[in-house]
Amino acid sequence: MKVKFWGVRGSIASPGPATAYYGGNTTCIEVRTDNNELIIIDAGTGIFPLSQTLLAEMPLTANVLISHTHWDHIQGLPFFAPNFIPGNSLRLHGAFDPVAGKGVEQVMSVQLQYSYFPVREEEMKARIEYVTLKPETSIQIGSATITPYLMNHPVINFGYRIDADGKSIFFTGDHEPPQNIYEPTDKAYAEYQVVVDMKNKEILAAMNGVDVLIADCSYTEDEYPAKRGWGHGTFNSSIEYACNAGAKVLFCTHHEPTRSDAALDAVFNKVLAEHPAHAGGPEYRLAREGETYEF
Repeated sequence: MKVKFWGVRGSIASPGPATAYYGGNTTCIEVRTDNNELIIIDAGTGIFPLSQTLLAEMPLTANVLISHTHWDHIQGLPFFAPNFIPGNSLRLHGAFDPVAGKGVEQVMSVQLQYSYFPVREEEMKARIEYVTLKPETSIQIGSATITPYLMNHPVINFGYRIDADGKSIFFTGDHEPPQNIYEPTDKAYAEYQVVVDMKNKEILAAMNGVDVLIADCSYTEDEYPAKRGWGHGTFNSSIEYACNAGAKVLFCTHHEPTRSDAALDAVFNKVLAEHPAHAGGPEYRLAREGETYEF
């Protein structure tokens, strides 16, 4: 299986010389099975450069898994070049949004309103299909089994486990480990803690034994108190997931958009000093735009 990162920034694209090494595009990950079946996770701005490489593979069927509908994870879809060419197919997978009362089809319909984009969906030449997924209900894409899991973010957010040919990946999307919303002195604290513990146990079970864990590591422990409730993890929380799940490799992603390459290196080196790798434990890596990892 092969993983290639096309976008690793969170919240907003941040191109420029200060982010040139790790990259400024927002979330997009290309996954290839051993049979070369194409799965794309999220459609941030990184899906545009990915789409340029796919023009050599037409006719193309692209299965895109959307973690959630915040702009930094969907805003590249209107610029996905194969959509404009007859003979191609785009299958967009994602969650039902109980607030909007709509499935994943809204990802395209909202962005392709004529006020915001000059090409309407009806004018696109490729075949576009929508697959609304249910939590913990697996689907098959070629040789790959895809299982979505509800994570913790201010909108419905799916983490995805991909299993194929005895290999596995888990992507968290944007995720903040569930916590108790009550003070320990509150009468509701103990009851709610049961719910929190159960959810954390379910998430850890979903990640169990994966070869590659790709996780939201937006913040440091020092930054986190001011960001609590925003729906993002820390380097420490993702390292804890990787260790407890028995993951082989952790890729830290969703890099803070204001963090330069130099600042990201400094933060990560500090984290590594506090959490040194150990025999039999995970390898820790920063996700970098353009990097390919094959296993």
